[in-house]
Formats: sequence, structure tokens, C-alpha cells
Amino acid sequence: MTRVVVDVMPKPEILDPQGQAVARALARLGFEGIVDVRQGKHFELDVDDSVDDETLAKIAEGCLANPVIEDWTVRRVSP
Repeated sequence: MTRVVVDVMPKPEILDPQGQAVARALARLGFEGIVDVRQGKHFELDVDDSVDDETLAKIAEGCLANPVIEDWTVRRVSP
């Protein structure tokens, strides 16, 4: 079995109101130097060894991310 991590983030050109709200809240709480915050999604999948990288990419693109407005990365983190 392998642990796979899929991180999904809004594309750079897409407005991120949740990230902006977090950035404003950090400033109100006195945290300085925070220039920008982007909020995304983090998925962890446990898959058996028969699941190949092409299948994982299809899962990320078709089910976990909206390819019109989001980018994603897929990585295996354990053998």
C-alpha cells in the first residue's frame, strides 16, 4: 500500500477570497510581514501498488480538482 498526497490550489490568476480573509485576519491579530495567503485543498489517499501514476492523475483532474480554476500536484509519500 502507498500513501498518495494530492494538493490542489487555485490557479495564480484566480481570485482567492478565503486566502484574502486569512491574510486580513493575520494582520488584525498583529502578525506582520504576511504578503499573501492562498488557500487550497490537501487529500491523502491510501492506494494499493496496482494504481499507476496515470490513474492518480485522472483522479486528481476528474474528481479532486476543477482544472479550469485549479492546479494540482500528485506525489507518492511512502512505499
